Amino acid sequence: MHRKLLLIAAALAAPLCARAQPKLVDRVAAVVNEDMISLSEVEERASGELSALQSEGQATPERKHAALQHALDDLIADRLLVAEEKSAGVEVTDQDVEMAIEDVRRQNNMDPATFERALASKGQSMSAYRDRMRRDLAAMKLIGQKVRAKIKVSDEDVKAEYARQAKADEVDAEVHARHIVIQVPKNAPKAVEDEAYARALSLAQRIRAGEDFAALARKHSEGASKAEGGDVGFFKRGEMVAAFDKVAFNLKIGEVSDPVRSPFGWHVIQVLERRAAAAKPFEKVKEELRDRLWREQMQRHTEQYVADLRKQAVVDIKVAELKN
Repeated sequence: MHRKLLLIAAALAAPLCARAQPKLVDRVAAVVNEDMISLSEVEERASGELSALQSEGQATPERKHAALQHALDDLIADRLLVAEEKSAGVEVTDQDVEMAIEDVRRQNNMDPATFERALASKGQSMSAYRDRMRRDLAAMKLIGQKVRAKIKVSDEDVKAEYARQAKADEVDAEVHARHIVIQVPKNAPKAVEDEAYARALSLAQRIRAGEDFAALARKHSEGASKAEGGDVGFFKRGEMVAAFDKVAFNLKIGEVSDPVRSPFGWHVIQVLERRAAAAKPFEKVKEELRDRLWREQMQRHTEQYVADLRKQAVVDIKVAELKN
């Protein structure tokens, strides 16, 4: 359903995403009540996710199809929310828009001129950005009216989440690992990709045959930890890119992985040790936990609100390949 919720504060910076792809086809993708969504709109909304899949070497037909479906779901939700905003009389002033844009500038440490140049580099004008910001703020105000009152986070909820997280940390120990990375340029041809993989595989085999990991890392690795023999220290699950994380937490101590692909290139990973993650005192993390629980409830209730709007609407998907 609607995954990229407009209410999330980070979405204010969403228009700074990748440049939209050229609009090659402009057919009607769907009709929401009497409002049309074009296929070019779907392709534009999906462009960021499609670019990420391409750079990660994950652009399979199935994932591309899913990205387009996600984009269409987002656009359908947008249309439904706009209709509800009009019905509820939601208003966003010019001052609201300028204050929100100033907040985005401040978070990105940009002055107005630099910010406009950043937008232009993504193929977007300041005027278009203001329009998108106005729509996002209107959606946030609507969600605030319809959903906020349903959110309840008690002290007991926070304590229970702290206990759950502490128990999970006991099981999910921190891992101390090192790696060798052979970088692969973005959109590199297959021959370059294959050559990088072969180099990484050769290094993994040499280490398994008895050569010193740290010495090989200092000589061959192309990552920031090269000088440290590839040592990246201790880290918790979720702190590394997903592919690296998954392998590292499944290796035995001393075990050397086969080459692992990430957006940076091919990695050879070795786990050196594990340790229990020390839990931070409750008083230091309780407000952080409360905020996270609040945001999770907000997202969950918003998804349900949008799902209910969709059930009540007439949604006709015209492009067969976009149907679930």
